[in-house]
Amino acid sequence: MSSDISAAGEIPAPRADDATATAPPVIAAARPSRRPQVSRIPPVRRPAAGLLGLAWAGLGTAIMLMIAVSLVRGGWMQPPLVMPASGPPWELPVRHVSADVVTYVLWFAAAAGLTGVLSGLLAVRRGARLSARLLLILGLTTVAVLTVLPPAGSTDPLDYATYGRLLLLGHSPYVYTPHYLRQLHDAFAQSIPVIWSRYVSVYGPLATLEQLLAAKLGGASPAMVVFWLKLWNSAGFALVALAIHRVLRANPAQRLRGHLLWTLNPLLLWDLVEAGHLDVLAAAAGLFGLLVLGQQSGPERSRAGRPGPGRPGLGRVVAAGLLLGIAADLKINYALFGLGAAWALRRYPAALATAGAAALAVLVPSYAWFGMPAVKALLGRRNQASADNFYRLVLPTHHFLGIIAAILVVALAILTMRRLPPGDPARPAIRPAVALAAVWLFLWPYQLPWYDAMIICVLVLYPASRLDWLVLIRLTAGTLANMPGNPLLPHGHVLNFLDHYVIHVIAPLGILGAAVGLVVLCWAGRWNTPGPDGPPPGTPDADAVLVPAAR
Repeated sequence: MSSDISAAGEIPAPRADDATATAPPVIAAARPSRRPQVSRIPPVRRPAAGLLGLAWAGLGTAIMLMIAVSLVRGGWMQPPLVMPASGPPWELPVRHVSADVVTYVLWFAAAAGLTGVLSGLLAVRRGARLSARLLLILGLTTVAVLTVLPPAGSTDPLDYATYGRLLLLGHSPYVYTPHYLRQLHDAFAQSIPVIWSRYVSVYGPLATLEQLLAAKLGGASPAMVVFWLKLWNSAGFALVALAIHRVLRANPAQRLRGHLLWTLNPLLLWDLVEAGHLDVLAAAAGLFGLLVLGQQSGPERSRAGRPGPGRPGLGRVVAAGLLLGIAADLKINYALFGLGAAWALRRYPAALATAGAAALAVLVPSYAWFGMPAVKALLGRRNQASADNFYRLVLPTHHFLGIIAAILVVALAILTMRRLPPGDPARPAIRPAVALAAVWLFLWPYQLPWYDAMIICVLVLYPASRLDWLVLIRLTAGTLANMPGNPLLPHGHVLNFLDHYVIHVIAPLGILGAAVGLVVLCWAGRWNTPGPDGPPPGTPDADAVLVPAAR
């Protein structure tokens, strides 16, 4: 319960001198239309209706249980958090709630949430008709409710608040630890989590500045500081949901899938919104950095005859670089999105250099301001591993763990970049971002469930495949291992045994299974599971039509 724990044959493009009046039809790319061509979803089948009911039951049960647990946070979660006299966050004045009962409830909620998401995805594949707007409204409403509740599921938001408080008092959180506030008998002293009280901040400078702003707005009340932090996180989550709704409007089935994976996914709502993790801000900035490059459809053609990516405009390149720099400045892991953008721009050296310079224009000044302590803080955890990592099943110690993991990550990244399906050719940065995020999340030994925001925020823009199931397995395993969110809570003997089994056996096996599944999919190439609207975008059948050959 620790909170820290193708090789397919290609169709050559026709040459102009090969065209004759009697030439047979060839596959030619469909011309882009200014108005989105909305695909039609076939009538719902009976099995899909049952799945749809199971989806609503699972999603609703999970969300309501998570809200209920958060409402009585003061009765079971530590450290204590004094609510303000007026204004959010709010909770019910209930004390002495059994931590064992809360843990069982949250485990059940996680299972119900996973069941709801999986059932919804299967129902959509079988033609279920859902209102994407309804999913969006329900998701945003849940976000709003969780925002005004005190944080539960992790002690990290209180660490964020403490780092902001340190900087407000003139002490760098990359030099001073939260324990220093205890020595000062500061107003934050009783709300400082014990687990990380003697560690400096491991977050980027921009995250530290965000925490400083929250500390100024919240004053001497840790609850108010955390509320401001959660408010901005919720805004980032909502922006991603709105982007999904807007960008995928031409593909109803994929838009529904996107809302199920992100907007109304109880596991993400718990890990990102209620637990108040800043990863969602980095995910939002990184996603918009990839999206701002625009749909690149230029005159070039790939060897398969489909439109190739065109050169993006200067303004888009600069904006993308700035946003990707912001994402990496919040959490350095999101530099992987920068690599995805670099891969998409690799044929345009000037655009690539411009985007890189824009990203550095964000990163260099902020790190220069805080100096080498900020850099050392990022490098200090290179050999650490979360409690539920699968390496512990095969390696007795953590010696050379970072080197071993790095070798595996690089090897699988090369394989995944070669074998992952093409995706949408108009957004060439999404595919490498999905590949790199998946490999890093599945293989790096220090991972927490809220880190999965990195892959899910881009996976929703990628065609549905068996990768969806692997991501959900990893997310669920990590979430279960981190519930209820504080390893120091007192538990009975039975729950202590079950908790140890979940953290050290079930979760590592689930994460290992997801990693092995990714390798198998890369090797076998059996990724796709076509939905009701036909082949995924980016395949020849989806992006091409038969037209007479040019005369």
